[in-house]
Amino acid sequence: MASMNMVQAINSALDITMERDQNVLCLGEDVGYFGGVFRCTAGLQEKHGQHRVLDTPIAEAGIVAAAIGMGVNGLRPVAEIQFADYIYPAFDQIVSELARLRYRSSGEFYAPVTIRSPCGGGIRGGQTHSQSPEGIFTHVCGLKVVMPSNPYDAKGLLISAIEDDDPIIYFEPKRCYNGPFDGDPDKAAQSWNGHPKGEVPEVYYTIPIGEAAIVRPGSAVTVLTYGTMVHVAEAAIERSDIDAEQIDLRTLLPLDLEAVAESVQKTRRCVVVHEATRTGGYGAELVADVQEECFWHLEAPIQRVTGWDTPYPHAFEWDYFPGQDRIIAAMRCALEV
Repeated sequence: MASMNMVQAINSALDITMERDQNVLCLGEDVGYFGGVFRCTAGLQEKHGQHRVLDTPIAEAGIVAAAIGMGVNGLRPVAEIQFADYIYPAFDQIVSELARLRYRSSGEFYAPVTIRSPCGGGIRGGQTHSQSPEGIFTHVCGLKVVMPSNPYDAKGLLISAIEDDDPIIYFEPKRCYNGPFDGDPDKAAQSWNGHPKGEVPEVYYTIPIGEAAIVRPGSAVTVLTYGTMVHVAEAAIERSDIDAEQIDLRTLLPLDLEAVAESVQKTRRCVVVHEATRTGGYGAELVADVQEECFWHLEAPIQRVTGWDTPYPHAFEWDYFPGQDRIIAAMRCALEV
């Protein structure tokens, strides 16, 4: 075991899969010589060669299109979109081609493409470097959507994603890369609890896609989270006097609905937390699923704590960011009924 942050864990996953399978390669903007804007691919081009770690032009549609072609022809490409905010030019390629390929060909063709992309805020990135578009992709049939919250899960889930024959959107919450940016300690403290590093095996291992994790057992209320919000919610629960059960979804599509329903049926109350905007967000799907599966067990309306329905503000980042106070208030609201 080694102490790693999420960047190091992702780098380790890429390195191990490239060593195990010569068909695995990486492509994206600045992933080669520079090692990626967040250094997730540092050293991989030097070790595995320029033919397997490819720098691309600033053309997201072209990156994904090339990855699809590689996948159809037997390779396992890992395409990096430098920021989730930049993924939209590739949306047509992802939705109309990549996600539909197996279905359109009746299983004759498939493209085992993994698309990595940093998402979320909390690093002073402003409106064009802080978006959380996961809800858009969970709407697309044929994709799997993954978002880890810690280094151990990041490595195991990424290896599973690369080895999966289905296309996977693998979002990496930027605030979890290296921990909090404490430019404003009073406000930044609302967004984090704990250390960004964790114990991670240096060897090969996998974590099943589609399996949630119980971060903290409890009996009073279920808190459903993923990504950076796992840490924020955990801090909120520790600050409060509430015996909450917290679940890290880890995989958004397919959702581990069995684990979610089992927890809510036990606690009879539920709070959903995510960083993305509220309207049409992934939390709405979670609320619907919980309502359908647990209606006769619920004793209070399901609460949502989310980002606001505005572009991600630069000057008021911590007012937008769903902090501990808002989560505590939502848990107490669920318990008052």
